[in-house]
Amino acid sequence: MKKNIVLILIFISFWSCQDKAKNKPQKPNSAKVTLINNNGKFQLYVNNKPFYIKGAGLEFGNIAAVSKHHGNSFRTWRVDNGKQSGKQVLNEAYKNGLMVTMGIEVGRERHGFNYNDTIAVKKQFKRIKKEVEALKNNPALIIWDIGNELNLRYTNPKVWDAVNDISIMIHKIDPNHLTTTSLAGISENEVKLIKERCPDLDLLSFQMYGDLPNLPNLVKKFGWEGAYMVTEWGATGHWEVPKTSWGAPIEENSTVKAANYLKRYQKGIEIDSLQCIGSYVFLWGQKQERTPTWYGIFLEDGTETESVDVMHYLWSKKWPKNRTPQIKSFTLNNKTAYQNVILQSGKNNTASVNIHDFENDKINYKWEILPESIDLQDGGDHENKPKAVSLNKINQKDGILTFRTPKKGYYRLFVYAYDGNNHAATANIPFMVE
Repeated sequence: MKKNIVLILIFISFWSCQDKAKNKPQKPNSAKVTLINNNGKFQLYVNNKPFYIKGAGLEFGNIAAVSKHHGNSFRTWRVDNGKQSGKQVLNEAYKNGLMVTMGIEVGRERHGFNYNDTIAVKKQFKRIKKEVEALKNNPALIIWDIGNELNLRYTNPKVWDAVNDISIMIHKIDPNHLTTTSLAGISENEVKLIKERCPDLDLLSFQMYGDLPNLPNLVKKFGWEGAYMVTEWGATGHWEVPKTSWGAPIEENSTVKAANYLKRYQKGIEIDSLQCIGSYVFLWGQKQERTPTWYGIFLEDGTETESVDVMHYLWSKKWPKNRTPQIKSFTLNNKTAYQNVILQSGKNNTASVNIHDFENDKINYKWEILPESIDLQDGGDHENKPKAVSLNKINQKDGILTFRTPKKGYYRLFVYAYDGNNHAATANIPFMVE
């Protein structure tokens, strides 16, 4: 009898363990990513399902909001962004149903990296191998992006040899994911060098702004026959816009930007259904680059601008239920930003902004004066935001502000129009004080 009881208990214990094993959450496997060329039409597959990249570039941006607005992916510029590890970033992506093109930091010649220094190149290679080994099995990973704009202000083509060696290494230890590198713009010479020195890359990535609608034609003209994606695109670049007589680049307001985002996506990305496998809009977040509002499609406080509405529409084919306010006009002493606004020190001035809101939400206005930025970098390198000057406000009502001019110098007057639903329109006018 005792023997039978023991056997029964063992049997129950066995099946209990089996049930626990069945109910225990299984660790997801690495995604299997492939790129198929069907007579010149390229298709990305993730776990055997077609996947068109509807993505955003973000460093510290709102990952959950990408999913909320119907995106399916985001890209990074490095494995460790200084606030989150690569593993944390990928895990958060997976939690939100998003796939990641993981950036790999590769030394740039313009930052002093010497590709004739074989010791430095080997050290970099070893560091990258460790990064790849640590993350290669994460289910949110789809593509490794080997270096960002390595062609910007460089002279040594050996950088492409290093990129190819890294790509070979990645494919050897991680056969489930693709490799690419992101170029600043596109040129015939660069395409030729990549084809000659980086044959191991699975696809190429381009980064363009105002000239994006020309990209599909330039890809063909310069002889790139493989797949590609656009890893940065967005607002008109500060090098592409008109300037004031004192050299300040004139930033487009948030409504003009949004219209350009829509047009550029349709004419520069969506139109190429053969070679382009998707894109990453820049920037899903906020950064200081010439101004604190130029490239980020969010404000510093996390508020969405109209370009987020556009991405929602492009990714879902539907506009958001509540739309962002639009700027109809913005003047300072009856002049626009394009009319060289020159003010006299100590005088009263009047700024006026005219806002349209689709739902007639109540608009709250915020005004700010910043000195013209003097911390000017290139290639998206870190810039420090100028410290705001005291706004000597005389009167403010709705979208009209009367203020006294600050001391002699170069400035920008910013306006922010909030609708109370996490949306805001924004614009700025550069002005000089004599």
